Amino acid sequence: METQQKDTAKIKEAIKRRKRVVYQPVVPDMQLGFVHHNVDCIGCRACEMACKDKNGLPPGPRFRRVQYVEGGTYPDVYAYKVNMSCNHCAQPACLPTCPTGAIWKHKENGVVDIDSTLCIGCRRCEAACPFGAPQFDPSDGLVKKCNLCIDELEAGRKPYCVAACMMRVLDVGPIDQIREGKFESKAIGPHDTTVRAIKNLANPNLTNPSIAFVPHSKAKVDI
Repeated sequence: METQQKDTAKIKEAIKRRKRVVYQPVVPDMQLGFVHHNVDCIGCRACEMACKDKNGLPPGPRFRRVQYVEGGTYPDVYAYKVNMSCNHCAQPACLPTCPTGAIWKHKENGVVDIDSTLCIGCRRCEAACPFGAPQFDPSDGLVKKCNLCIDELEAGRKPYCVAACMMRVLDVGPIDQIREGKFESKAIGPHDTTVRAIKNLANPNLTNPSIAFVPHSKAKVDI
């Protein structure tokens, strides 16, 4: 009984000493992000294959995913493609959930990265991400995801997915310039405007993802 009382006292004292640490999002010097043209994408999945090749991924995990969206009622039907990977969010949900600090955000360009030497495969980040970016690799029990081909960026080149896009509907650049219409890209036509959100995707207010879309007419939402 005396030992039990001592343990309880120690626990209470430890609780008093414990400081609650609130995660403060990193504010990068310049936030890179993707732009995708929903209308002109033909769904060839060349970007998916290039990404898997670059990262040596086995069957299963896909850092980049081409999604087919269909809807409407005959004769007013529609279909378009949405090309998604990690959105390198301004307030990534995955980062503060990681118990080992394996997920971090680059200060210079805002890329959200994973240190595989620290990952324990708990999959908390996978559950937290509203866009399904973190992917569990059963071959080694680790969680992995797009890091925007950070090595290619540092060498002055585009990520593999962008380079592989035969229709040039995918590009990467400063997300602020993309949203303001100041970024020159073949993915954005002279009369195109971009939006933060489209139908069937998570609310961008959750994490402020670094992605913009040239939307299909049936994909527009008011957010």
